[in-house]
Amino acid sequence: MNFSVTKENDLIIFRLAERHLDAANTPTFKAELLLLSQEDVHVLVVDLRGVEFCDSCALSALLLAERQMRAKDGGVLVVDDLGKIRSLISLAKLDGVIPVFSTLEEARAALEED
Repeated sequence: MNFSVTKENDLIIFRLAERHLDAANTPTFKAELLLLSQEDVHVLVVDLRGVEFCDSCALSALLLAERQMRAKDGGVLVVDDLGKIRSLISLAKLDGVIPVFSTLEEARAALEED
């Protein structure tokens, strides 16, 4: 699985460089998110720009990371420029749990508003 991680002050940005997020690579995705959610940060930004397919296994991994971050008064933000993850989150009626933004800049702006 190709990804990068950037730490900026009180947040971590996990950038996935894959087109598909499914059962084949979700175990690694989930493990990385869990490791990152243990870091001393308040926000985990999961940058999924370019992801063309996302299944329920990936949604489960995002929810687990969100639960871990919420336990320490933090949160998870998702960046999705193609709308695939947003559609899955909306279909699962989790819009109020995991915020989704079209760009990294929108996600950063939302953090500044809080």
